Amino acid sequence: MKALDRLVRETQAQARIPALSAAVHRADRPLWTHSVGAAPDAAFRIGSVTKTFTAVLVMRARDAGLLDLDDPIGRHLDVSAHGELTVRRLLSHTSGIQREPYGDVWDTLVAPDAVTLVADLERVERVLPPARRFHYSNLGVALLGLAVGRLRGGTWGEVLAAEVLGPLGLTGTSVARPENATTGYLVDAYSDAARPEPPLDFGAVGPAAQLWSTAADMAKWAAFLADPAAVDPAGAVLAPATLDEMRWPATTTDQGLWAVGFGLGLILVPRGDRVVHVGHDGAMPGFLAGVYGRPRALTGQPGPAGFGAAVLGASGTALETVDLPHKLLDAAAEQDPAEIEPWTPGEPAPEAYRSVLGRWWSEGFEQVFSWHDGALRSRGAADPAGRPPAVFRPSTDNPDILRTVSGREVGELLRLTRAADGRVVRMHWATYRLTRDQQTFEGHSFTA
Repeated sequence: MKALDRLVRETQAQARIPALSAAVHRADRPLWTHSVGAAPDAAFRIGSVTKTFTAVLVMRARDAGLLDLDDPIGRHLDVSAHGELTVRRLLSHTSGIQREPYGDVWDTLVAPDAVTLVADLERVERVLPPARRFHYSNLGVALLGLAVGRLRGGTWGEVLAAEVLGPLGLTGTSVARPENATTGYLVDAYSDAARPEPPLDFGAVGPAAQLWSTAADMAKWAAFLADPAAVDPAGAVLAPATLDEMRWPATTTDQGLWAVGFGLGLILVPRGDRVVHVGHDGAMPGFLAGVYGRPRALTGQPGPAGFGAAVLGASGTALETVDLPHKLLDAAAEQDPAEIEPWTPGEPAPEAYRSVLGRWWSEGFEQVFSWHDGALRSRGAADPAGRPPAVFRPSTDNPDILRTVSGREVGELLRLTRAADGRVVRMHWATYRLTRDQQTFEGHSFTA
C-alpha cells in the first residue's frame, strides 16, 4: 500500500534513521514490507522484544505442568538470594527486583554468564516490595530464561529454537548475530553524522534482550501474540486461551497516566474504541524496535485475522521507530479493512433454551438473551454496539446450570428455574435474580 510506504519513508527521513525496515502481517492479505537503507530481509537487534519469547516459553512450561505461575523462582533455579520471588511477579515486572544484574553492564558492555549472574544475586537489591507497582527488570526476565532452560534440559536459546522459532517458521530470528545483520548507529543530535555502536552479547541476560530478527518475522510474531489461532491453528506453540491470559493487564506502567498496561510479558497499548495493541518495544545500542499486533477479540468488531506489524530501526535514539507499528496497524485497518463476512442463517436455539431468549430484568436493568453460534449469550439492553456479550456453556451434568465463559461475570454460574410446563420463569446469574418484568429486590413488580 502506498500509504504505508509513505509512512515508513516519512519516519525514516524525519527521524534520521540510517536503516529502517517495516512489515505488516495479516491472514487475509499478502505480507507487506518496506525498507529504507536496508535490504528487505536485513536483520536488526530487537532488544526487549526478546522478552515476549521468554514469556511464551514460561507459559508453555506452565501449560505442560512444569511450573506454576505462583511458584517461587527458587523452586526451579538454585539461587543464592531472592528465591521467594514468584514466576508471575517476575513475568509481570511486579517483583520489585532491581532493573539490571549487579555491576555496571552498560559501562563495561560485558554481561555476566549464568554462574556469575546467579552468584551475584546476593548483592542485588529488592528496590520495591513485591506486588507494590510496576518496575521493569531485565534481571527478572533473565532469571525466568535460566529457569526455563533448566526445566527443559537445555539452554534458553536451544529451547527457544526447538519450541517456538522452528514451529512458527521464524527462520530470520536468531540468538547469534547473523550474516545479514544491520549495523546500529548513534545519530548525532546536532549534525548528520552517524557513529556505529559496538556489538554486545547479552550473555545470561539474553532472555531479556538478545535476539536478532527481520521485520517479516517480527510482524508474524506480533500477529501470533494477537491472534494465535490464525497464525498457529494447530496450537503447536501455545493455546489461544493462554495468550488471552497473557494479554490481561496485570498492572499499569504509570500511576498517573493509564496509557500503557502490562500483562504477563506483554505490553498493552489502548488505541481507543476498544482497540488494544499487544506486543513489546525493544532497544539495544544502535537499535530500536516496535512489534505489536491487534487482537480481534478485544475490538468487539470484525477485523483482520492474524494482524501484526513490526518496525526495526538502526538508530538508538529515534523513538519514532516504536510509534510507527501502531500507525501502520491503524492505517492498514482503516484504508484496507477486512472483508465483511455475509450473514447466513444458523441453527435455532435448542428447545431447552428457547424460553430463555428475549428480555429479562435484573437489579433494575434490562438484559437481552439470545442464541448465536451455538451458544447462549447476554447483553445489556443499553450496551454500546462494540461491547462483547457474555457467553454461556451448559455444565456437563445439568443443562439448567451454565457457566459464563466470556464477557461480563466470566466464571460465574447462570441457574435456570422452570415452571411445571418446562418454561424458564426465573434465572440467577452470579446469584442475582433475573425476571421477565422489572422488580425490586423484594420482588415487587412495576408492570401494569
